[in-house]
Amino acid sequence: QVQLVESGGGLVQAGGSLSLSCAASTRARSRYAVGWFRQAPGKEREFVAAISWTGIITVYGDSVKGRFTISRNNAKDTVFLQMNSLKPEDTAVYYCAAGLVATMGPGDYNYWGQGTQVTVSS
Repeated sequence: QVQLVESGGGLVQAGGSLSLSCAASTRARSRYAVGWFRQAPGKEREFVAAISWTGIITVYGDSVKGRFTISRNNAKDTVFLQMNSLKPEDTAVYYCAAGLVATMGPGDYNYWGQGTQVTVSS
């Protein structure tokens, strides 16, 4: 079982940057991929980025490619999402999730955090 806690959300102006963190705690020393998703009011949950356990494989959603970077520090059981050149349309609740492989499908992830709000003002 994996417990996830997101942090780092907040309010930022368009063009600014934020860095989100996803801290994981596991009962066993299990290996897991992590994905970031976001959901804005009235919209479907959207895939943002994912990273494999080794960090070798990273996947990005089309809307964030070139602006967001996902990384991880396994020694600290933490995954990061660096968000640059933020736009008002990036406003959403951001969730991290853990699963076996780094995929774009939310159904492939077994464990989810509570989410952190990111608001980008124009």
